[in-house]
Amino acid sequence: MDEELTARLALNRVTGVGPAAFSNLFQYFSSASAVFKANRTQLSHVPGLTDDAVDGLLKGIEATNVELDILWLEEDASHQVIFFQHQDYPELLARIHRPPPVLFLKGNAALLHTPQLSIVGSRNPTPGGIENARAFSAELAACGLTITSGLAAGIDGAAHQGALEARDGDKNGRTIAIAATGLDRIYPSHHRELAYRIVEKGLMVSEFPVGTGPLHKNFPRRNRVISGLSLGILVVEAAKRSGSLISARYAMEQDREVFAIPGSIHSPQSRGCHWLIKQGAKLVETSEDIAEEILMMLPSVKLELRDTNDSEIERERVMHDLSRSEQLLMNALGFDPVTLDSLLSRTGMVIDELSANLSQLELKGLIDSLPGGRFSSKLKAKS
Repeated sequence: MDEELTARLALNRVTGVGPAAFSNLFQYFSSASAVFKANRTQLSHVPGLTDDAVDGLLKGIEATNVELDILWLEEDASHQVIFFQHQDYPELLARIHRPPPVLFLKGNAALLHTPQLSIVGSRNPTPGGIENARAFSAELAACGLTITSGLAAGIDGAAHQGALEARDGDKNGRTIAIAATGLDRIYPSHHRELAYRIVEKGLMVSEFPVGTGPLHKNFPRRNRVISGLSLGILVVEAAKRSGSLISARYAMEQDREVFAIPGSIHSPQSRGCHWLIKQGAKLVETSEDIAEEILMMLPSVKLELRDTNDSEIERERVMHDLSRSEQLLMNALGFDPVTLDSLLSRTGMVIDELSANLSQLELKGLIDSLPGGRFSSKLKAKS
């Protein structure tokens, strides 16, 4: 690796040198190599440079552990790095305020230049939220969008999985995971297998050097990249203080489309989405609502949607095979959790009959049994 590329990687590792300082240093010195050759007086003229950053730069390239990045890049052909203003740097991300100066890539780098929609939400979602994330992701990936998310537990993971399960003609659905760690680390650790599948069929991206752990301060920076790469962002479920709202705020600042799925007025996991809708986010009920907006932004891209009646046809097929009492119970259920007492009231069944039918529907995979004696349907509600 040549001297300048090594110096750029090293500069990305210096404490206190974020996107703003990186940009200011380049404007003043023209190259990363020149930065590391500067003295304290010269560095003091660079606006926004902290004392810690100056001290780190004066220690030299060798003190940055840049060899970790170099070894990682040499480890596998799918490991790459691109710098801001390089021809391969993603166009949408380049337009945001202070774009990341360095992007580490693992997987299919060409996906950076495909139309992307980010799907984010709660780390502690409801079963309905998980189902919505997977379904919206699969449907939108199947019609040609790349699904971008943050590899987090909950909605993020479901969005990646939905995209991986989708088919776009004879191709697999596409997904990009934006990490808040170095790409040699997987966080959360239980997503190792998911990360492997993403690298195999999609792409992982990080602005953080190899060896960076899951530091709290890095997650908002990760969220900024998620929204910056995307044409729009869908918030599936979010509490009022959810980190997903940070992603949505960045999207608004970056002039991206913001979509939100409404939920129960009684669910804490819906309050963030309801707040976004009040702020002007587009309320969506189906993937078609999003695809129509994307088509207006990308008239040259053909997004092929499945028939809007498909889910209704599937529901009718499943309902036809159920007994009359099972049909009655399914019609009484929705995605929002329902208590046993409510079902007794809605169906008019006695407890033994209701319990038997609930057991049958659970065995058939049509309902979820939830904590607190509550139940919800897995079958899309009749419109």
